[in-house]
Amino acid sequence: MSKAKKEIVEIQGRVLTLTNLDKLYWPDMGLTKAHLIKYYLDMAPYILPHIHNRPLVMKRYPDGINGDYFYQKECPSYAPEWVETYPVLHTGKIITYIVCNNTPTLLWLANQGCVEIHGWLSRVEDIDYPDLAVFDLDPAEGVPFSEVIKVALLVRDMLMEFGITGFPKTSGSSGLHVFIPLAGKHTFAEVTAAMKNLAEIIVMAYPCGVSLERSIPKRKGKVYLDYLQNGRGKTMAFTYSLRPLPGAHVSTPLTWAELEEQSIRPEQFNIANIIDRVQKLGDLFADLLDKKNNIDLFVGKDIPSVLDAKAIDSSLF
Repeated sequence: MSKAKKEIVEIQGRVLTLTNLDKLYWPDMGLTKAHLIKYYLDMAPYILPHIHNRPLVMKRYPDGINGDYFYQKECPSYAPEWVETYPVLHTGKIITYIVCNNTPTLLWLANQGCVEIHGWLSRVEDIDYPDLAVFDLDPAEGVPFSEVIKVALLVRDMLMEFGITGFPKTSGSSGLHVFIPLAGKHTFAEVTAAMKNLAEIIVMAYPCGVSLERSIPKRKGKVYLDYLQNGRGKTMAFTYSLRPLPGAHVSTPLTWAELEEQSIRPEQFNIANIIDRVQKLGDLFADLLDKKNNIDLFVGKDIPSVLDAKAIDSSLF
């Protein structure tokens, strides 16, 4: 049984009371809540630029990854006064989200049992205009990871045909994410529709391997290309987020060359080795912060008009 160990620490002038530090969070590895907090302390310089000014949703695991969890959007009333928040209107109701722009807030979230970092695809300065789009590549049961890589490379090639740069990362589970930085001039609905157009082109290129079916049975044997993650208020595991899975996996930025080598395994990046990786390679998503892709071609268009507007490499079909 875990002990109710706690410590009072000062980080960047903020005082935090860290509680239940001996509680097991990853029993398979003997990792405790203290390890969770230490991870986010070490990785804060790499994480904070990517979640800067983004509303966050708390996914809390008070009893470790094998216990019950719950989502919490509203900032709790007991949060320290220095925790930044931002009110967002949702169908007549205002939700006050946490905004994590500093290390003390990140550690406070970890102390609440937030294993994952779930962020919006927009920032508070333009809350209804996302500066990120994403493809979530989710393999059906039994589909090998090599097939996920194949689809990711197809996504890359298709994006390149339209002059768009995508940034791949492991989901931390069995799939991959491709982040697409945007100029932030289109609404969530427009971005979702644009990503649907692109997803449909990818299905045309590889119909036996890619599916847009939301029904799990209907996508058997394929990689689900989820473009619906681009909806307003949707969140997902962000860059360098821990995942609540055995092995303490980390959602890790990759290079396209690594995927081409077919050497990546979804479980290989974890709490024990990610620090060494970023110290050696730096933040592979650093360029994402300054890149602004133009997706005008896909907004408010249907597939025939998109394809007519640009002659793409026929070898992709």
